[in-house]
Amino acid sequence: MIEIGDKIDDRYRITSRIAHGGMADVYEAYDLAMRRITALKVMREDMMGDPKNIERFNHECDIAAQLNRSKYVVEFYGSGMVDGRPYMANEYVEGRTLRDKLNIVSGHNLPASEACEVMIQLASGIAYVHSRGVIHRDIKPDNLFLLSDNSVKITDFGIASRIGEKQHDGDGVAGTVYYCAPEVLMGQEASVASDIYSLGVVFYEMLTGTIPFDEPSAEEIAVDHIKKKFPEPSKRLSSITPALDRIVIKACRKRPEERYTSALMMRDAIANVMKDPANFKEKKSWIARLFGFK
Repeated sequence: MIEIGDKIDDRYRITSRIAHGGMADVYEAYDLAMRRITALKVMREDMMGDPKNIERFNHECDIAAQLNRSKYVVEFYGSGMVDGRPYMANEYVEGRTLRDKLNIVSGHNLPASEACEVMIQLASGIAYVHSRGVIHRDIKPDNLFLLSDNSVKITDFGIASRIGEKQHDGDGVAGTVYYCAPEVLMGQEASVASDIYSLGVVFYEMLTGTIPFDEPSAEEIAVDHIKKKFPEPSKRLSSITPALDRIVIKACRKRPEERYTSALMMRDAIANVMKDPANFKEKKSWIARLFGFK
């Protein structure tokens, strides 16, 4: 068992435990060699009995090592073993997740201009991930950190795969059903297009404070993604302009080939919308207009 004060590989001194996850525990550690705070992700002992878990953890390390040249992706420092368990050392991110922020803001949505600024960074980061031949496969607010300077960091490549690589997920669908593309929910392999669908869902949630499909069961949510028309954000929040509606709807087309062909194209579409201040003027209700309320 890892205790506070333990030294890992004669390099990382454990200072606290940050999180207890399904696959691994995450610790805050001080890197004695580089003199910096580090996040140490250590596979849980009870998960070691299944070789597939170890293979998945090592695969995540391999993927993370490919993605070390973007300011939008949490940096990978290295990996090793502690007490017979694999670990990975990552950049320590001081901030909160997008999920945390959405949970505390009024209405659970961001102002449209702020949502666009987050999306510009997120799409840029995912474009980099794709350029390195990797599909994230689990883009959601829980896996996106917002730093104090408003910059975005993408994390958690636990189910990421290389483009063209056979995706071995066992039973069920990998990813989070609220953000999964229809084709993935129907058993097809994830692709660049399915990541773009997830980007669209995250954008929708930031703009409206809600998810597009919310049913009592995962099966019903999956059916909605596959069969129901994707709702326009303005149907939930009337202040959202048609230009933003069009971006979300295009990213979330049912047919993958009808979506943006790249995250860069989606980013550029958002950047163009941001050039027009009229897209971010708050709409007043007819009562407010009648009586001159602000």
